[in-house]
Amino acid sequence: MHWPRGIVTIVMVLAASSVTRSADWPQFRGPERTGKSAETGLLQQWPAGGPKMLWSMGGLGVGWSSVSVVEGTIYTLGMLNKQGILFAFDVQGKGKWQRSYGREWTGSHPGVRSTPTVEGDRIYVISGNCGVNCFEKQTGTIVWQLDAYERFKVKKKPRWGFAESPLVVGDKVICTPGGSEGTMAALHKNNGRVIWACKEINETSSFCTPTLCEWGGRKLIVTQTSESILGVDAETGKLLWRVPFATYQPPPAKGINPPAPYYHHGCVYVTSGYDDKGVMLELSADGSSAKVKWVDATLDNHHGHVVQIDGFIYGANWLSNSNGNWVCLDWETGKVQWEKHWFNKGSIIYADGMLYCYEEKSGNLGLVKPSPQGFHLVSSFQITQGDGRHWAHPVISNGVLYVRHGDVLMAFAIKG
Repeated sequence: MHWPRGIVTIVMVLAASSVTRSADWPQFRGPERTGKSAETGLLQQWPAGGPKMLWSMGGLGVGWSSVSVVEGTIYTLGMLNKQGILFAFDVQGKGKWQRSYGREWTGSHPGVRSTPTVEGDRIYVISGNCGVNCFEKQTGTIVWQLDAYERFKVKKKPRWGFAESPLVVGDKVICTPGGSEGTMAALHKNNGRVIWACKEINETSSFCTPTLCEWGGRKLIVTQTSESILGVDAETGKLLWRVPFATYQPPPAKGINPPAPYYHHGCVYVTSGYDDKGVMLELSADGSSAKVKWVDATLDNHHGHVVQIDGFIYGANWLSNSNGNWVCLDWETGKVQWEKHWFNKGSIIYADGMLYCYEEKSGNLGLVKPSPQGFHLVSSFQITQGDGRHWAHPVISNGVLYVRHGDVLMAFAIKG
């Protein structure tokens, strides 16, 4: 395949050889799926008009995939001519290769939802049709593919397709097809063989990317289905516990629950939009059960996710599909610290003492000092390239802020 037209590249100050693995962002929401980067030395205030743009490139197709950055290579997904494409390019924005993995989601809101996961010498991708794909990292050669929709006998596709980003746990790639032969399943990362399938329940997938929790000597996978929150043993696939949404909020829940559960020290915070309530679950000493610790009705996060900083949760809530406020909750109690309107709801990440708030309607990106006392905006600028909703989450790697908007990816220098 030929590299797509419309690429505009500006020579980057950073050389690829300067990239270190400590700065990698290998999957959706970062190394631990918490939306947090460990990088330091980043700008604490941006120049007027925003940080310097290093380069931008177009032609990535339709979708809202974020990027993964590993060892000086950037990976993302897009849809071209109804086909899902995995792109690889260097940190100067120069294309290395691109590979098709088959038909992508062409239903309501057509385009790519998922972000590739890079682990070892492989890349893993889940399509909007629930196809699980494995690629060789250096060349993009397809290693294996599995139609999880057919394999696990899914009877009902989610209304807007599958939006799960692959979770790799040891030798397993986790997917949540929501079928009668497996609500959740683990595939061997080397060949796609089914290691286990959780068939104790049969609940529809709900756009949620699962979270790995390590607690009490156990690894468990926590996710949201259309009806409940599940805790599954990562080794065996056994359903350890289930918390139906109806146990802490009046039915019916909407069944649309994109935010990944947020794990921290024996507790799991779960939120979703559409006026659904959020809940903090406390795990038992060995992780084999979970109980409700508190419930909140303010931070019903749509799909921008949240971060936890110094005992407080930050994110945006849902007032409607086109509006929302920014919110801070106390991690221990769920008490609302503040709620602030700033343009619109959106996605959020954290690095070097600062929040990066990217509102989804007009593309304003704010640098915010986290504080339970209020929304302290330090700097902001507007993303003007690309089109459609600003739904792809920003990424930070090696002093560069990457922002995807439609078929355009932009790179900004944020190192001090």
